[in-house]
Amino acid sequence: MKNVLYKLMLVPMVLDLFDGDPNTNTTTSADLSDEMRTFYSDYLIDLAEPELVHEQFGQRLPIPQGNGKTIQFRRFDPLPEATTALTEGVTPDGQSMSVNALTATVAQYGGYVTLSDLLLLTAVDNNLVQATKLIASQAGRTLDTITREVMNGGTVVRYCGGVSARSALHYTSSASNCNLTVDDVKKAVRDLETQNAPKINGYYVGIIHPYCKYDLMKDPLWRNPHEYTDPEHLYRNEIGELYGVRFVQSSRAKKWSAATLAGGKPTLTVKTNVSSSTTVAVKEKITSAEATALAGKKVYVGSAATEVTISSATAGNAGSASLTLSAAATISADVVLYGQGAGVNGVDVFSTLILGDDAYGVTEVNGGGLKHIVKQLGSAGTGDALDQRATCGWKATRAAEILVPQYIVRVESTATN
Repeated sequence: MKNVLYKLMLVPMVLDLFDGDPNTNTTTSADLSDEMRTFYSDYLIDLAEPELVHEQFGQRLPIPQGNGKTIQFRRFDPLPEATTALTEGVTPDGQSMSVNALTATVAQYGGYVTLSDLLLLTAVDNNLVQATKLIASQAGRTLDTITREVMNGGTVVRYCGGVSARSALHYTSSASNCNLTVDDVKKAVRDLETQNAPKINGYYVGIIHPYCKYDLMKDPLWRNPHEYTDPEHLYRNEIGELYGVRFVQSSRAKKWSAATLAGGKPTLTVKTNVSSSTTVAVKEKITSAEATALAGKKVYVGSAATEVTISSATAGNAGSASLTLSAAATISADVVLYGQGAGVNGVDVFSTLILGDDAYGVTEVNGGGLKHIVKQLGSAGTGDALDQRATCGWKATRAAEILVPQYIVRVESTATN
């Protein structure tokens, strides 16, 4: 991969997006005062922020109001080294800059809950506060997921355990697995340093799932935050440092699970030996709806991860259900069939993102950030003729974009059960 130098520029494109202020009213009788509006809006943001782990390291480049909903990042490739000596008295030819444009378009997200007049009259709790807690969590998780999915779409990926694909990641036992190790972290750091990825306050940053944290913290070189020389300036959810990477934990770090097959589980077990046949009896119950969903689905067979396609399925109770494969196969009894999308035998796969500065950007429209919106009883006019419904909701604009793919390394691994 080439070393790449990027310069980001904001190029607005004119499109109207928002007009007017949100109606922020109480769910009792009078409008909220300015002080109470500020209180509830700040309360919403404070409650949502703990969920925004993936957003905190991105460049934030808001789009000015009235300048459209598309942001354009411009990427400049580095000039080649000038190793040819100049000729005395001769001016050399000039060089052209190479620029590429990256665009991201914001979208609007939101949700609300409805409060009945009877609930407002009879409930002991402050329902506006309780509703704000619920929508704040929803807002934080939603916005964090939007950024997380973009970040995990990067092209630089490492698979733990020396395998070359997600489907080959395995967890057989505590002694045979593809769990995250300090060596994997070192290799990711090497990838970033090779690309001259800039550090964030002197460190790279890792976003890690609690399951993977458990495996990594076993290393004797792991440093907890209280062991830092400067323990006061911590990132949100920061848990420690290892080999020049400061890790923040998120239970919402990306996880890939095998596709569900039947009974809410990703596996089916072969009942009897199958010898060059397309019919496979299974031990589990398959409902009619599940049988319909299984048609055309690809699954893996056992630890060898041989791919087969299910042409159709016959519903039945445990021991009487069966599958029809698209091609004849030989499979032993008790072999597990498992859904695709994860590791060997359907084991969950976890993403640990290790990144440098300027790796990605997050944008919104100025004035279109996270907002708290409350509609009072009867505010819908004839749509709520008996003043029976009030609502409490949130709304925000958001877009995320990887700016420098080489500055994000996605490390995929299994984790200790």
